[in-house]
Amino acid sequence: MRTVTLKMPDALARKLEIAAKQEHVSRSALVRCAVEKYLEEDLASSSQPSAYALVEAFAGSVEGPRDLSTHPGHMEGYGE
Repeated sequence: MRTVTLKMPDALARKLEIAAKQEHVSRSALVRCAVEKYLEEDLASSSQPSAYALVEAFAGSVEGPRDLSTHPGHMEGYGE
């Protein structure tokens, strides 16, 4: 196993120490677990398409005013 050295603020180091004691694991094990979880979540979120990508094929397929939010006639009574 490779050794990795890192610097962290004192407050974060104290939180790490407390959490490791509560979980009955070493600080190294807790950091490894946190890094693995972060990387798994990061990879999972980057593989999901954006909301726009999901509806991109439908963009422009509906007829009507281009911008309902600025047309005074379409805003009549809104927020009352």
